[in-house]
Amino acid sequence: MRVFTSLLITLALTASSQAACFGTGNFRTCYDNSGNTYNVQKFGNQTITNGTNAATGSTWSQTDTTFGNTTITNGQAANGNSWNMTQQNFDNGLKTYSGTDSSGNSFSGTCTSMFGCN
Repeated sequence: MRVFTSLLITLALTASSQAACFGTGNFRTCYDNSGNTYNVQKFGNQTITNGTNAATGSTWSQTDTTFGNTTITNGQAANGNSWNMTQQNFDNGLKTYSGTDSSGNSFSGTCTSMFGCN
């Protein structure tokens, strides 16, 4: 389920009224309702996120780099395994994604504003 990590982080932090972020737009530390911590650093077209699970102490990280309508994400799961995803956004609301999860399995799919993701 590492496919939408960055999307899930964004949703978790924006959907919760008790979640909080501190810092500037380029250097922030955020906490969710479970006490998990997310350190976010932005440098131009690159965003680096490091997360810590409050319950287990495990950590994970991901780096998102955007070129035009394409975002390339490389991450390291809490188990130490790497994963990656390439995501393309199109003007008509279509989004495609593909990559390899932290177990080495390939995945791909599409998302639309009307029907969600498959």
